[in-house]
Formats: sequence, C-alpha cells, structure tokens
Amino acid sequence: MIYTYKHTLHACYAAYITQAIVNNLAPLLFIVFKNNYGLSFEQVGRLILINFGVQIIADLISVKYMDTIGYRMSAVLAHIFCIVGLLLLAILPNILFSPYAGLIIAVIFYAIGGGLLEVLVSPIVNSLPGEEKESAMSLLHSFYCWGQVGVVLITTLLLKLIGSPFWPVLPVLWTLIPIYNLFQFLRVPLMPPLPEEKLMSLKELCSSKFFFIALILMMCAGASELTMSQWSSIFAEQGLHLPKIMGDLLGPCLFAVFMGIGRTIYGIWGNKINLKKALIFSGALCIICYMTTVFAPSPILGLMGCALCGLSVSLMWPGAFSLSAAKFPAGGTAMFGMLAVFGDLGGSLGPWLTGFVSDLSQRRLTPLLTGIVQRSGMDSAQLGLKSGLLVAMVFPVVLLICVVIFKRGSTLEKKLCYNKGQN
Repeated sequence: MIYTYKHTLHACYAAYITQAIVNNLAPLLFIVFKNNYGLSFEQVGRLILINFGVQIIADLISVKYMDTIGYRMSAVLAHIFCIVGLLLLAILPNILFSPYAGLIIAVIFYAIGGGLLEVLVSPIVNSLPGEEKESAMSLLHSFYCWGQVGVVLITTLLLKLIGSPFWPVLPVLWTLIPIYNLFQFLRVPLMPPLPEEKLMSLKELCSSKFFFIALILMMCAGASELTMSQWSSIFAEQGLHLPKIMGDLLGPCLFAVFMGIGRTIYGIWGNKINLKKALIFSGALCIICYMTTVFAPSPILGLMGCALCGLSVSLMWPGAFSLSAAKFPAGGTAMFGMLAVFGDLGGSLGPWLTGFVSDLSQRRLTPLLTGIVQRSGMDSAQLGLKSGLLVAMVFPVVLLICVVIFKRGSTLEKKLCYNKGQN
C-alpha cells in the first residue's frame, strides 16, 4: 500500500481522537471514583489539574527537543505513553494500597502522551500542502470533539450495560485506537520541519505583544472549554440531580456535539468567515452559556447551557492556533508548543479552580449562602458546583477582552502600514 499525505491527515485526525480519550474518559468515571474510593470534589478536580499540569511539562520539553528527535519518533512515543496510561488506569487503582495514588500514576503517563500530541499534531497538519490553513486546523480540532462524543456515548452506555464494578474494562478497550494509530505513524509520509535558521526563536516570539495576547487568549480558551467539559457530567448528576446516563448524554455528550458542529462548519466554510469576529461572538455566547448553566431555574435549561457552551468554545482553541500561525508563519514548533502550554495551563487551572471553589463554598457556608440554600431549595453540593462554575466564568470574559485587543491592534497595524505606503 502506498501512503500519501491524505493518510497522514487521517492519522492526525485519529491522534486527536486519542487525545479526546485520555482527556475525557476519567471525568466520566469521577462519580465511580468518588463513590468507590471516597474522593472529594477537590481530589477529582486535582486529577484534571495533574493531567494538564503534566501536559504542560511535556509541552515545554517538546518545544526544546521535538525538532531534534523528529515528528515521527515523537508521534510514536506519544501513542505509547497514552496506551500505557490507559492500561495503568484500569490496573493500578485496584492493586495499590492507595487507589488515588494509582489514579495519579495513570494520569501522569497518559498526560505525557496527550501533551506530546497537542504540540505535535497541529504543526504536522499546518506543514501539509494546501492553502486554507485556518479551515484545515478547525477541521482537525473537530475530530477531538467527535472523539469526545464517541467516548461519552460508548463509555456511558457500556458502563450502564456492564455495571460500575467492571469499569476497568473501559480504559482497556479504548487503547485499541492509539495502538492502531501508532502503526499508522510508523508508515505515513511527513513533511520535514522548516530549517532552524528560518524559524523565529522563542525570544523573538515572546518579544511580540501580539504573541503575549495570543498566549493569554489560549489559556482562557483552554479554561473555558475544559471547565465545562470536565465538570458537566458530575454537575448534571449532583448539581442538577439527574440520572447519570441522562446527565452524560445531555451534558458532556451534547457539549461535544455542538463543539464538533462549530469546528466542522468552520472547517468547511472557514474561508468565508471572519475569524476575529467569530471569536468575539464565541466569547460573548460562552459567557451567556455559563450564566445560564449557573442561574437557570430548571435542570433542563441548565443542561442546555452546558450543551450550547460547546458551540461557544468550538473556535476558541483552533482559532488561537490559526491567529498565531497567520501572524507568525515562521513560529514553528516553538510557537505551537508555547500555545499548547498555555492552553493546557488554562485546561488545568479552570477545572481545578471550579473544584476548589465548590469544596470551599460547601465547607464554609456563610449566613448569606445558607439563606440562598434555604430559599432556593438547593443542597450544599448544588450550591458548591454552581459557585465553582460562576467563578470560572472569568475565563471567557478575559478571552473576549483579548480578542477585542488583538482585533483592534491588527486594524491599527494595517492602518500604519497603509500610511507608510502612502508616504
């Protein structure tokens, strides 16, 4: 069989499905972990923090060494770490003296793989022949969403079918995709990276105020997306008192569907859409969705806020990548690596902050909060989770501000260039 760049693109799509598996499988099992191992909200939130914290470390290391060891070897190593991590997730919690320690070790392994994939896949796709880079990037990231939909649907239904005591079967089954894709990356053709002398250095990138704004934008994109994505399952069950299967299907599953629809639409018709204006709309819609989730008077409206949030965040992550790639075409792996670092920083900080605030508001109910609980009919868990999501709303607010600054700065830069040309 002759492998072409089309096969390379398909391997990149499968790599993002692999990343969706390692980022979204454990949160679907949070209730199982909480009930079986007696974990608190902060502890399950800390698993997300560790996941993305380790991904940040992997991102930073890959920025320095990925060009040296090459894209192919990096891709193979990334898939090996994902496979090992998923297998350890199934084994270690049930054989170690501390189940929580077993969960942490497994998370560390697959987080290394996820971090490498985050830095690796986007520059590979960006290097492939073709003109519409922004659309290609959005379509690539849509496969993360469809992967998340598949993970939520299949995991939820299998968990219902086999029962929560047999949950370790699930991570073992999900290793089949990274195992298959590992062999694909051993064979598909890859474009060579740009020569080092043609690339911008990290110092040159960081000297630009636009790159600094792009990093903050990326951090807020990661936090806005992952906070709602990672907490929507447990929020639906304990915050809205819905059955788990209904909460998963109407919460994180619909969230991923809407996110995938948004990215697919931009991937197909992106050349007709102004990316900066689309990101401004996304930020505003995200704020509305968070407010709806927190303040909706009925569980169904709250879930619709969760789900529609997927559409609002759909362009944030790939949009930040595309804005940066267009602004710094010689950014290379260093640029994508730093963006991934800040995206993962947001992806770890947002969900952890939500869990921290949720626990804090439950432990230290002030007279004001006690009155709110009594008047609204909410229990302390509901109030805690809603408080955490309310605080996390700061991230889409900051993102909206960053996009407006980026847009105005780019417009001013164009005017200055035009005036220079006139003179």
